[in-house]
Amino acid sequence: MAQWLSSTVTANHHWHANLFSIKLQAPAFDFTAGQFVRLGIDTNDGRVQRAYSLVNSPGNTELEFLVSTVSDGKLSPLLQQLKMGDTLEVSQPASGFFVLDEVPAGDNLWLMASGTGIGPYLSMLGTTQLWQRFNHIILVHSVRTVADLVYRELIQQCQLQYPGQLHYQPIVTREAHSGALSKRLPELIQSGELQSACQQSLTNRSQVMLCGNPQMITDTKAVLEGLGLTKNLRRSPGNITVEQYW
Repeated sequence: MAQWLSSTVTANHHWHANLFSIKLQAPAFDFTAGQFVRLGIDTNDGRVQRAYSLVNSPGNTELEFLVSTVSDGKLSPLLQQLKMGDTLEVSQPASGFFVLDEVPAGDNLWLMASGTGIGPYLSMLGTTQLWQRFNHIILVHSVRTVADLVYRELIQQCQLQYPGQLHYQPIVTREAHSGALSKRLPELIQSGELQSACQQSLTNRSQVMLCGNPQMITDTKAVLEGLGLTKNLRRSPGNITVEQYW
């Protein structure tokens, strides 16, 4: 049975008008990088709640979440307005199987995300398990605009800490940006352009994690399966581990 913990907002950073990161001070609890909790706000119509992945890594003193504001959403507009000192409810324990323990061994690990789907991967970057298990880690973040390319400082710090082990490949579909690819993720894989830019292969010796909007996941999974990769299931280990983000 899930319990609710009362937390206090310590920061609410707005990346742009419709994207923000919220930090909370809450009673400590254990979780695995890649898992999610529910955030809740009590209103006159009852508690409004929604699941969000933890961006912070296990052991951090603050909880952190990356949120995209949905104009007609019930919760995200309320979260966007929260200020330091405000109260927010957090469910506990954390849930979900989009974790490294569920991913088999491979020659490389591709962390592919669209939009706020990068959140679970940011949590994984702060664990020792990620770096110990895979010699080559490729973080692919597909977004619409340059302003959506969040946490670049954190990613750069990881690249400096683990030289040669992490490749970061942004994809920006609606603006030109130096160093970024511009086509849709499935198309880039199909043509081999993504693999060439990252200087890594996508074969049945690769592991791929997919997190983001359902259409991206469906289309990308189909292309990967065309390359001979298979869905990763507990009863039948494969190459593609999926998190449906909404």
